[in-house]
Amino acid sequence: MDWGTLVATVSGGLIAISGTVLADHLRRRHENDREAAERRRAVYIEFISAVGDCHSRLRQIAQDQDTATDPDRAARAALSEAAVHEVRERFFIDASADVAGAGQAMFAQLRAVQRVVAAGAGHTSAAFHDAYHPYLDRVWAYRVQVRKELRDRTFSPASFGWADWDGKDRCPICRDELTVGRDGR
Repeated sequence: MDWGTLVATVSGGLIAISGTVLADHLRRRHENDREAAERRRAVYIEFISAVGDCHSRLRQIAQDQDTATDPDRAARAALSEAAVHEVRERFFIDASADVAGAGQAMFAQLRAVQRVVAAGAGHTSAAFHDAYHPYLDRVWAYRVQVRKELRDRTFSPASFGWADWDGKDRCPICRDELTVGRDGR
């Protein structure tokens, strides 16, 4: 019996089986990574959409200034109706630490807008804009962080011809306040 041939055949078989098992493992890992990335992308979009829906409703409440409506109750309802808390929980499960931090900062600033609207601030008031512009800044910071994670590409305010993310330079109300001054002169 030629032991060399037997050892070579067994070794070749083990190498082939090991290669197949490794290739299958790498394929499954790649599929799992791709599914996780798709799930993260979906929840990132769902979260910013829910926050945006709430923000739109808060702006509407601040613009309408309906005396028949309790602004505190309406502002709380805006958050509930947009389902921000529910989406936020799914978001925290799948988000990376950097995106979760940016998302939480955006959410915290949305809550600041909510508190100002709940107190009865109108959309042209200084109180509203003091909360609104930092909120815009946090929305853009969130977008930048998500893009960085998902595509490794980012952009800056200059990409849009803007000075800053917060929008103060593009806000007609803030520009008038800066031109006229807060005291009307």
